[in-house]
Amino acid sequence: MRPIERQATGLVVLVLLADLISKQLLLNHLSPDSVTPVVDGLFRLVMAWNLGVSFSILGGDKGWGIGLVMGGAIGNVIDRARWGAVFDFADFYIGQWHWPVFNLADVAIVAGVALICVDSLVGERQRSP
Repeated sequence: MRPIERQATGLVVLVLLADLISKQLLLNHLSPDSVTPVVDGLFRLVMAWNLGVSFSILGGDKGWGIGLVMGGAIGNVIDRARWGAVFDFADFYIGQWHWPVFNLADVAIVAGVALICVDSLVGERQRSP
C-alpha cells in the first residue's frame, strides 16, 4: 500500500470511529425534546434527524482530503442504513440565526472538500509556468 493510501485509509477509519462514537454517546444522553447549552448564545446540542439526501465523494490526489470525505460519507451512510436518517446534533446559532444542525461526519466532509479545493488551486499555480 502506498503512503497516500495508508494516510487516506487511516483517516477514513479515524473519522468513521469518531463519528460513530460521538453519535452513540449523544444518542444515549439527548432526548428528542432536549436542548443542552454548551456555549450560551452560540452552541448547543440537540437531537435532529436529517431525512434529506446529500452524498458525494470527490476525487483528489491527497490522502487527507479524500480520507476525510470518505470517512464522513461512510458515517452518514451507516446512519441511513441503521436509522433511515442521519443523526445530527451540533447546533450553532447567534440570536435567531441558526446554522443547519450537523455532525462530525459533516465536518469531515466539508474539511475534506475544502482541502481538496485548496490543494487543486495551489497545485494548479505550482504547475503553471
